[in-house]
Amino acid sequence: MSNFCLTRRETVLALLSGVAASAAAPAFAQQAEWRQSYDSGARNAVLRSSTPMLSPESLQATEQAIAAYRDLAARGGWPMLQVSERLSVGSRGPGVVALRQRLIVTGDLDANAGTSNVFDSYVEAGLRQFQSRVGLSTTGTLTKATLAALNVPIDRRIRQLETNVVRLRTWSGSLGQRYVVANIPAAMVETVENGHVATRHAAGVGKIDRQSPLLQTKIPEVNFNPTWTVPASIIRKDLIPKMQKEPNYLTENKIRIIGPNGEIPPDRVNWRSDEATRYTFRQDPGGDFNSLGFVRINIPSPHGVYMHDTPSKGIFGDDYRFVSSGCIRVQNVRDYIAWLLKNTPGWDRAKIDEVIASGERINARIADPVACYWVYVTAWATPDGGVQFRDDIYNKDGLGPAPVAALQGEQDI
Repeated sequence: MSNFCLTRRETVLALLSGVAASAAAPAFAQQAEWRQSYDSGARNAVLRSSTPMLSPESLQATEQAIAAYRDLAARGGWPMLQVSERLSVGSRGPGVVALRQRLIVTGDLDANAGTSNVFDSYVEAGLRQFQSRVGLSTTGTLTKATLAALNVPIDRRIRQLETNVVRLRTWSGSLGQRYVVANIPAAMVETVENGHVATRHAAGVGKIDRQSPLLQTKIPEVNFNPTWTVPASIIRKDLIPKMQKEPNYLTENKIRIIGPNGEIPPDRVNWRSDEATRYTFRQDPGGDFNSLGFVRINIPSPHGVYMHDTPSKGIFGDDYRFVSSGCIRVQNVRDYIAWLLKNTPGWDRAKIDEVIASGERINARIADPVACYWVYVTAWATPDGGVQFRDDIYNKDGLGPAPVAALQGEQDI
């Protein structure tokens, strides 16, 4: 691949990867842009698509990506990287050369970037672009998770694309003028308006053993400063074991036990039995400690799930965000609900901030309930954002263990 002469399908692949230079822009100009981006210190200076994941444009781009990846596979695909040390700006050695070539193969690094053994800002920008396409933090550093993603065989990537293009076809019709898509394996929420992504939010979704369901519904209401009634499954799996170890847990987290005759003190419950499952557990409102944060977004469904804020904002910076019991936690929730309520009289951003600050329990009915889709897509492409891949965390693709998720808990290289 070092002598690069672009075929039509290679050009498609490079364009879909989001980094091919335009015919009017020589390679050095693009590299100058990368250099400027690196010097500015922008952590996420990578391409972001405005094309909705569920759209005819995305479907067409994914079909083109399948053809391009098949063509690339026929010519040998990409080599496995054998790197035993963490690589970042300033690193030197044959591992850097191999990384350059690997990034060039999928269009994340321009072919004219050369074969230097120095990890420079161009390699960093290319690696950030790759990381953004596989849903990892765009650090520009070769971590163990990034290496695992780089080393996923091309045959598996092709099978991912083939499996998911079928899913995309089922959603290629009109989904409405305004709608929300939560893509579970990507742990990401998109709001879409008039065919373009309006906002995008990192999300926390269901654990492997408490999966977020697939659903299609409408969002009718937003609850401000909600209480949280603990689901029976969490009482059994989480609260009872927690109270056995930390007897003050409920009090410290302002969770009340409600029985037939009123509130019950925690020390009156036998935590070594199933007695607790007979009661209702309700957490007081409070964005700093309530598990729902400041906002709950109601979603009618038979699954009893919904979307909400969280006091644990740190999860949104993690690569692995499969942390909930089925509901979806939304990053930058104020932007999200401002978009949901934008056509509802009296609910501008100032009003939203005022109600949250008041701590008062208030419901806001959405004037035009917004269509909402929770979907499962692990591979897709957009004309302006590259070929995207995510771990098949729930094993719905049937391709075996998720390679990046399998590293959770391991030390980095």
